[in-house]
Amino acid sequence: MRFTRTHAVVGSFTVVAAVLAATVVMLERGDDPVTGAEPRPSAVFETGALPTPGESADAEPSASPSPSVKPSPSKSPKPKPKPKPSPKKVDLPGPPPPAPKPSPPAGAKCPIHKGAGAPMADVEAALEAAAARKFWTVSQVTLPAKVIKAVAMQESGWQSTIVACDGGIGTMQVMPSTATWLNDDSPFTLDEDVNTLQGNTMLGSAYLQWLIRYFGMKYGFGCEEPDPDVSPAPACTPDYTLREDDCRQDPAVADSKEWCLLNAVIAAYNFGQGAVDKEILDGDAVWYPNATYVLNVRALMERY
Repeated sequence: MRFTRTHAVVGSFTVVAAVLAATVVMLERGDDPVTGAEPRPSAVFETGALPTPGESADAEPSASPSPSVKPSPSKSPKPKPKPKPSPKKVDLPGPPPPAPKPSPPAGAKCPIHKGAGAPMADVEAALEAAAARKFWTVSQVTLPAKVIKAVAMQESGWQSTIVACDGGIGTMQVMPSTATWLNDDSPFTLDEDVNTLQGNTMLGSAYLQWLIRYFGMKYGFGCEEPDPDVSPAPACTPDYTLREDDCRQDPAVADSKEWCLLNAVIAAYNFGQGAVDKEILDGDAVWYPNATYVLNVRALMERY
């Protein structure tokens, strides 16, 4: 009896050893001793790659699915570029202003100065008076003094006597053709001398105010997008206020590159409204053909 028990114990140890050896063989092959499935490679977690759906980045890899593991959230799609506005018909009296000359004539010796320069205090007073004068009598167009001051500083450095290579005259660098248009063919009744400080600044202010109404009307600034299910669309009165906050709608875009009435007017004073229209409607994500000019004027506005 004693001999028999000893053999039974030895036999039991033999069976246990055989089971352990089989388990070791299965693990060395990479088989799952429970399900028989291949285990997921741990490198997915070690390299920081996203787990596959059904797994958590914080969980240890497991051969069998766990009901407590939530799927990781999918990546948010990149925001689509803001669509460009649809232009509206603008019915302003008189012909549009002439397009500015793209470059100075070949061989021109410029810039030059004509006459005696006005003191800076006089230039500032003239710019403030020009900004305060309202040229439109049928709309609420206003021109902040700091806008015309910044444009004048960018254009001429407030030099009242300077004549540029392209023909721009004085503090506001008004082109002779633009001065003629403003005096004779624009909606305004003007008789300003572009060669004087007062006349020059008044012409520059009139042009800026014309641009404010042009872009405000054409692109419906201050108006809600029309509902396609509502016909006819409700009437809208454009908002002609030049607000810097309107140029800060998208934190991913520089203020000087945002679509807003202020930036459109600044760009058009330099390149003409036709060039800005073309850039707006060409289908890309750029709003202005002269982004550096807009940036400079916006920075100069901080002085005033």
